[in-house]
Amino acid sequence: MIEKFIKEEYIMHRYENNPLITKEMFPKKVKSVFNCGQAMYQGKYVLLIACIFEENGKEKTGIHAAFSEDGINFEIDKEPLCKYTDWAPNSPGNYDCWVIDPRVTQIGDEYYIIRPAQVKYPLGRDIGPAAILEKTKDFKSVEFIECIGLPINRVPCLFPEKINGQYVRLDRPYGIPRLTNMPEAFMYDALTYGMWISYSPDMLYWGRHRPFFVPCQDFANYKIGPTPPIKTKEGWLEIYHAVYCENGEFVYSLSAMLMDLDDPSKILYVLDRPILAPSTDYELYGRSGNTCFACGALADEEKDEIRIYYGAADERIALATGKLSELLDELKKHPITDIECYKNLNK
Repeated sequence: MIEKFIKEEYIMHRYENNPLITKEMFPKKVKSVFNCGQAMYQGKYVLLIACIFEENGKEKTGIHAAFSEDGINFEIDKEPLCKYTDWAPNSPGNYDCWVIDPRVTQIGDEYYIIRPAQVKYPLGRDIGPAAILEKTKDFKSVEFIECIGLPINRVPCLFPEKINGQYVRLDRPYGIPRLTNMPEAFMYDALTYGMWISYSPDMLYWGRHRPFFVPCQDFANYKIGPTPPIKTKEGWLEIYHAVYCENGEFVYSLSAMLMDLDDPSKILYVLDRPILAPSTDYELYGRSGNTCFACGALADEEKDEIRIYYGAADERIALATGKLSELLDELKKHPITDIECYKNLNK
């Protein structure tokens, strides 16, 4: 199955000394390090790295900040920046039991972090993640703001500025959960999961929910999910993950689209293939094999650079870089109406 996605590098190029960060480099004993948020802070590269560790015989998670002057050599904080938060103290159950996959958006001098908070009702019934909003100014401490997304929603992403007076975000809600005869779980009934867009006056209350993009390409036949959009002169650049499923096996790859600057609900261009698909050993083998998964990207128009720090097989972090202008030029060759299910759009 994987062979159909293994092609020569396309726009993005892997760092020659990947993987960049492994569990052996962590300042404490962990079982894996993976999917990281990313930002620039006071001229430094910052990663918010999810990790899995064991405590009292149980797997737990946390998110650690890491800092670098050159974007290659990172110093990782020993203590987690984001950890379990008791944000629903008057309700039974556990409302924040799997802290992973942070999305970071800078707005002014503050950095907003959206991350999933796995919800477990009493009797161990796991209903999936809600969305938690936190913020920081220095990546040394975070302030809890609010739960801003009902289960099941793992990956809301903020735009870095208001558009037409409103905050805007992209979501990827899950399908409707279905209780089975398996005592420990709800199972997801939907076959595909698409992205939605919504708006808010204050980041707390969200409305005007609209379908945004559906997984209907050959490399994205199962689900897709966003990262925080990046403003460029050509439009809003969105790097998203795409999941292909065949016979119960999954391939996580990355691709890109471009939205209208004034109306981001309008998708202009979408690539017809991944910019990064698993093909190396560190992407093919691990806790979750066949995986290239990003929680963000960094773009610099002056340097003509885009870089993506991504989780490789849910066990390590790798880096891919490319020319921003090349990515934008390639995108403009692929209008959204080239996609079969969008051929009649705007007609």
